[in-house]
Amino acid sequence: MNFRPLSTIMFGLAFAAAASAQDATPPASPQTPGQTTGGQRSGGRGGFGGGMGMGRGLTGTVTEVAADHYTIKTDAGETYTVHYSVNTRILKQPAGQRGPGGSGGGERERGQGGAGGQGQGGGTPPQAIKPADIKIGDAIATMGEVDATAKSVGAVMVMQIDPERARQMREMRENYGKTWIMGKVTAIDGVKVTLMGTMDNAPHSFVADENTTFRKRRDPITLADIQVGDNVRAEGAIKDGAFIATAVNAMGQPQGDTPQFPRNGAPPSQPPQ
Repeated sequence: MNFRPLSTIMFGLAFAAAASAQDATPPASPQTPGQTTGGQRSGGRGGFGGGMGMGRGLTGTVTEVAADHYTIKTDAGETYTVHYSVNTRILKQPAGQRGPGGSGGGERERGQGGAGGQGQGGGTPPQAIKPADIKIGDAIATMGEVDATAKSVGAVMVMQIDPERARQMREMRENYGKTWIMGKVTAIDGVKVTLMGTMDNAPHSFVADENTTFRKRRDPITLADIQVGDNVRAEGAIKDGAFIATAVNAMGQPQGDTPQFPRNGAPPSQPPQ
């Protein structure tokens, strides 16, 4: 399964916390050879959507440390050069930092789609460190402009990830599709809900039974309240080849979104030409 990087889950924690600890005006991004500018999207594997108005980024394990760059290996097995300068914020994630939603365990982390960001305040802010404090073998997250062709990142921010946190995120990724799934609902057929997965951009489905609980943020709801287009996160387990949900959290539809499929899952008919 071709997962997007752990940044889809972790950046809501790391960089929102970093923003609260830093000046509100971001520094200029360092200019690096091959660095992209403007709104160009990175090449999917290793890239993620922009955050805090500072572009995109990667997570990976450091394989080389130099005076002006790090070399990292991403979870997809690709090697990227992370360029930094005096304008780059180099930070360390506090040990034991809880994830979005206040949960410390990997299984209950919340990702993008509206759940991330809740309960992020009040923790210990990231600490500024020196570039040399990042060593080979460390897990780091970068924020900046990703050039997927040149395999480089012009880093505005680099975050050294707490080892326990990195372990939790690896565990969470490994359990995606086994004990939890998350994505945008594309069809509802009786007690079966189909969604497009956030982590892997692939279809997944879960089945509700009499033991499944439903919530929209903190409010109890029912399966009938789930709508096509909603972003949902389901926890549960695989039983007889089906993902049986024990708990479902709905985040609703992004503003301006409209359902693209009817509730029974049949595709919309094409308008007459």
